[in-house]
Amino acid sequence: MPVLLRDRTEPPLKPMTDDLRVVFESGNRLACMDRALVLEAANIPHKVIQDGVTSAIVVPADWSAEAANELRAYDEENPPRKPKPVRNAEIHDPLPGLIGYVLVVCLVAGMAGYSWFSKDWLSAGHVNGALVRDGEFWRLFTGLTLHSGLRHLASNIVFGVFFGIFAGRLLGSGYAWLIIVVAAGVANLVNLLLLDPTHRSIGASTAVFAALGLVAGYVWSGKLMPHDEDRWMTRYGPIVGGLALLMFTGAGSVDPETGINNTDVGAHLFGFIAGFLAGMLLIRFGPLPAGEHYQRNAGFVALAMIFFSWILALG
Repeated sequence: MPVLLRDRTEPPLKPMTDDLRVVFESGNRLACMDRALVLEAANIPHKVIQDGVTSAIVVPADWSAEAANELRAYDEENPPRKPKPVRNAEIHDPLPGLIGYVLVVCLVAGMAGYSWFSKDWLSAGHVNGALVRDGEFWRLFTGLTLHSGLRHLASNIVFGVFFGIFAGRLLGSGYAWLIIVVAAGVANLVNLLLLDPTHRSIGASTAVFAALGLVAGYVWSGKLMPHDEDRWMTRYGPIVGGLALLMFTGAGSVDPETGINNTDVGAHLFGFIAGFLAGMLLIRFGPLPAGEHYQRNAGFVALAMIFFSWILALG
């Protein structure tokens, strides 16, 4: 049966002969349809044939040369977009930082639960807006290691390890966790300055989201993922993914017994922002000093910040 196609010179449709030529074939249906529009604009009779796997454009034999020229001109004017080359990132061992993180939060949880040194660790170390304003800045860091119960602790361990793996692989355990601790402390401070002085909170989740932001900012600013500059979904993929995880895991709640926020949405948001900015700055200011001793020193500084903050809190 003859197939009706649009003629080049006459608006009405006319039968196409059985002598057909394939002028384009691709597994990409959209690419085939784009070229069909080119032939349509040039009034070249054609038909798109699909078999479920590939798509092809056929034209009468008499039109094949002209159709090929039109498609060749289209391809020359619209070369395929190639993603920008991806920068190679050195992969580090994240395990030491993960072990340190889990040991610190579990150790503090155990000592706080048994009131070591006859101290009320929760009262001494929770993030308190009024007391921080009075100069007790160590609470910005001690509050990161306190939790209201096993469920609260377990969730922060799981997410902290998950995001910490990526941060540690990108930056190394020492650098990653030093930046995470500093960013989380800054996030707690900004959050308190914007809230009522009576605001109180505990939990490592601020550090967890600082780790997430650090990874997103470092990957995005360093262009460590292939992306098309003309497609915002790939260009801003790390940012969109980070914010999606932030919204998915960042719901807030208040402990009914203590009145303290277990998961502080503001601290989560500022933790992500602080980590993201830190990741961008690391790319802007160049690579960090290489060497395992630098990583160890950075890790010791992170531990020292937590240790001496608790010395001040309990003293």
